[in-house]
Amino acid sequence: MANNLFISYDLHAPDKNYEAVIKTIKQLGSWAKVHYSLWYVKSGYSASQACDSVWRSMDSNDRLIVMDASNNNAAWQNLPKDVSDFLKDQWRK
Repeated sequence: MANNLFISYDLHAPDKNYEAVIKTIKQLGSWAKVHYSLWYVKSGYSASQACDSVWRSMDSNDRLIVMDASNNNAAWQNLPKDVSDFLKDQWRK
């Protein structure tokens, strides 16, 4: 079964590599670019798997979140601690 994933990112590195990030997102499944850095992907990947895959094409100071609208899951990398803590606390309430 394919999942409805929403992927959002901020690239902060001096040499932002949008091409690598976009290429990786497009390889996850059928996609649509919703906004500048928000993508919808119909994918067999889970939020965690997609997050890991996209994160490998990003730099350590970038930010990434993948939300699975099919299974009410999310995975992220490098969000501010207060945001990460808030999401962990509120997501399943």
